[in-house]
Amino acid sequence: MVEFATTKVRVTGRVQGVGFRAWTEREARRLGLTGWVRNEPDGAVTAFLAGRPEAVATMLERLHRGPLGASVADVTMLPSDGEAIPSDFRVTR
Repeated sequence: MVEFATTKVRVTGRVQGVGFRAWTEREARRLGLTGWVRNEPDGAVTAFLAGRPEAVATMLERLHRGPLGASVADVTMLPSDGEAIPSDFRVTR
């Protein structure tokens, strides 16, 4: 039986206008994750990650750093109960 983990996070700091969503999509796909990432009206970025627990943990570590040009202030876990698990990873609006 393959273990599976999901998490939803809110990333704050300088995370919009620096390619954060595209970077998140690339990194998540490299790790074999499914889910989504989107900008929020208040300047934050929210992401839903699903996949192998070790891949989700690695992505969480990467989100704390972000891409070049980003300045991550905080990564906060959000409730993700009942979230539908997508078949791929994508940038949403």
